[in-house]
Amino acid sequence: MRNEYVQAVLAVVRLVSPGSAVSYGDVAELLGSGGPRQVGSVMSHYGSGVPWWRVLKASGHAPEGHEAQALYRYLEEGTPLKGDHAAYLRTGEGRWRVDLAAARWAPTDEDFERIDAAAGELESRLRSLSVADDGMSL
Repeated sequence: MRNEYVQAVLAVVRLVSPGSAVSYGDVAELLGSGGPRQVGSVMSHYGSGVPWWRVLKASGHAPEGHEAQALYRYLEEGTPLKGDHAAYLRTGEGRWRVDLAAARWAPTDEDFERIDAAAGELESRLRSLSVADDGMSL
């Protein structure tokens, strides 16, 4: 995975406000590059330093293997939830997920400016990497 893409994904995730969430596909769409699997790969390998719990599957389910830790963060931030999260907290049983329709992040104009800057930088770097260094290409 190119470092440029990793940095762009992490830049977008840092912008997601507390109590809000996005899907992996949302991040890719905001950047205009990659897809849910690529964003998921970035998050699984490099996402520990950003609010990883705010990036979900399109179904609203927390990142696999991190459900309990994510649930505590959602409750702390007031993220809208669906299902029986209280039973999950008590017993480890019970189905729940983030109510992504209610929690979906709505970027501000300033956020969009930052996203556009990250996407532009990504596109510029990827384009420059794909140009042959043969002295004949423009």
